[in-house]
Amino acid sequence: MLADFNTLPTQSRVWIYQSDTKFTEDQVTQLRKDLTTFLTSWTAHGASLQAGFEIKYNRFIIIALDQSQASASGCSIDSQVRFIQAIQEDLGVDLLDKMNVTYYQNDRIHYKPLMDFKKMAKDGAVGKKTIVFNNLVTNLEEYTHHWEVPAIESWHSRFLRK
Repeated sequence: MLADFNTLPTQSRVWIYQSDTKFTEDQVTQLRKDLTTFLTSWTAHGASLQAGFEIKYNRFIIIALDQSQASASGCSIDSQVRFIQAIQEDLGVDLLDKMNVTYYQNDRIHYKPLMDFKKMAKDGAVGKKTIVFNNLVTNLEEYTHHWEVPAIESWHSRFLRK
């Protein structure tokens, strides 16, 4: 069952998919339709899942699930991944490669392979105060308060110069 993303409880589970390129306005329109259709019929063992989504910065798809109503099962998570794989194919973007880093620099969002980000950190091109997107957050509370954080406050800190 589709829910308003902004009204879901803070303990709702989240999945964040970052795109390797910025979505066009046409792609965002298509994504909204596809996500609405998918989440409206998303179930776990026959039970409707109360979930919502948002598309942030024309680059991230965030899906949130209110697990107080019904929890995602292995099969329902698999169906979500298959759905995201289909979107990747349709739009010609990469949404599942977790070995990439998205961050702010010069007031713009940048996307780099992890190896490039590590080199930039080693060279001092990114630092402790560089705002990174911590896509490892697990619920809406963390998403709201710890998704866009200085690199020093994220798992990215291991790559920074000491």
